[in-house]
Amino acid sequence: MVNFLNLAYLKSGNQKQQSAYQILNENRIIEQLAEFKPILVGTIPINIDIDSSDLDIICYVQDKEKFRQSLLTYFQYEKGFKISENQTLNALKANFFIEDFEIEIFGQNIPTTEQNAYRHMIIEHQLLLENGEDFRLQIIELKKQGYKTEPAFAKLLSLSGDAYEALLDLWQKRFARL
Repeated sequence: MVNFLNLAYLKSGNQKQQSAYQILNENRIIEQLAEFKPILVGTIPINIDIDSSDLDIICYVQDKEKFRQSLLTYFQYEKGFKISENQTLNALKANFFIEDFEIEIFGQNIPTTEQNAYRHMIIEHQLLLENGEDFRLQIIELKKQGYKTEPAFAKLLSLSGDAYEALLDLWQKRFARL
């Protein structure tokens, strides 16, 4: 299993993963967010990204104003910088661009390894390992057709109901006792 808590795995990955590693390191993004326990999640870490995929970073935010100030301090001068708030999730999100990458930093008051985005990535990674290269390519093809990641997995696995919940249920069955 890949240690997604340490970005070193990106160094030996595909070209996009290596570029992501370089951008994140050269711009000290993870380092600047360290107090918020950041984790890179989403499609790039598990090699199912498409051209429009961004770098998704989740953070554990216990003090929303402190997080907002950190985002402003470190990233407000980046291209396209904006902060938005999701009242439903009680979360803050910042988006901006560095070189060819859109970066999204998402923070909520849930430890990062307990956030849904991390859990989705872990179960998706496991499913990719179990189902092989053809499955991975089918996921990418569905994403190119406009499917979001979780619905693409649900379609190929014939999971019924809400795709996001169905994947969390799979995560729960396999990893919750670890």
